[in-house]
Amino acid sequence: MWTRHAIVLFGLLIGLCGFAAVARAQDFHIDDVSAVRSVTVADIKPGAIEFSDHTGSGAVDSETALVHFDEWAEKHPNEKRFLALFPAYTEPAIGKSGSGGGTGPAIDRLYIYVAQARFVIDKTPGSIDLPRYVTLDFLQKIDPAITHTQITAPDPTQFKDDAIAGNDNPDRKWCAGRTMSICIQSSYKLEGKIPMGVLLVNKLRDTKKVADHIDFQSELSALAPADLDQPGLQELTGLNTPIAGALEQNIFYVNEIMKFGKLFAVFQNDPADANKTVVTAFMTLAIKASVLDDKRNFETMPVLRNLVPAQVLMGQSSFNSGNSISAGLPVYARNEIKTIAGLLAK
Repeated sequence: MWTRHAIVLFGLLIGLCGFAAVARAQDFHIDDVSAVRSVTVADIKPGAIEFSDHTGSGAVDSETALVHFDEWAEKHPNEKRFLALFPAYTEPAIGKSGSGGGTGPAIDRLYIYVAQARFVIDKTPGSIDLPRYVTLDFLQKIDPAITHTQITAPDPTQFKDDAIAGNDNPDRKWCAGRTMSICIQSSYKLEGKIPMGVLLVNKLRDTKKVADHIDFQSELSALAPADLDQPGLQELTGLNTPIAGALEQNIFYVNEIMKFGKLFAVFQNDPADANKTVVTAFMTLAIKASVLDDKRNFETMPVLRNLVPAQVLMGQSSFNSGNSISAGLPVYARNEIKTIAGLLAK
């Protein structure tokens, strides 16, 4: 009897050890590099995510931590084509013309944060079923701090609001025209000391109050090879192998801070191993210049100096905390990509 139990126990231990080994193999870590697309795929080690963004070391303000939208579009037109909300996106004109010789609409100036990552998963491109990730459950696993509900296509009239003016897709209606796609309403409650700071800001200002949460609407899609511009995306990723598909999330409405966002992951054949897939992922976030322009107002008030918007957004404030958006964009982007890599590798 003891021998039989010992054999069973030994078998369970072997199984648990095997499970632990698999779990460790699926863990990913971030390797910060100067330029993701210059890293040779063969040099990417198992479990490594090569990561780069436009954040300079020690950057604390918008001029060094983020890039102007028009500068980004001019210097990186192919990036702008695929990573803006839609290819023809431009900074929109907002506000109505005044009567009696008043001033006309103003350009809604934007700053862009672009994060880029590359990793390899031990699966053939043909074995990755991208449509199975087009679910609320997948999004919830990426960041449990953000809640999601599925909605129908957005009301076209909402795009007349200055907050999201210019975000209406001219090529097609959001959440329509794609077979493998869902439309999502999401909400994130700011964490740590930031809500306390928001409360203080609202007490000190007479203008529009700042919300202590971020609400956004987005479209999540799985794109097949036939839906994609292969040469253009090969130029974007810097990898000249067939593209097996892509996951794309377009955030077309945000109530605070941002104008739009995009998560775009491109799946390609590994150039040296047919049993592996190379994933090049991008996260683009457009920040309203008006948010960063509040810097001067915050710096003149001692109680608000640690709430300078650019510092909070870039994770360089004492108010930053957690692993989600409240941690700042660089931390948030790294955690998002790392979690996505782990989910895809399972």
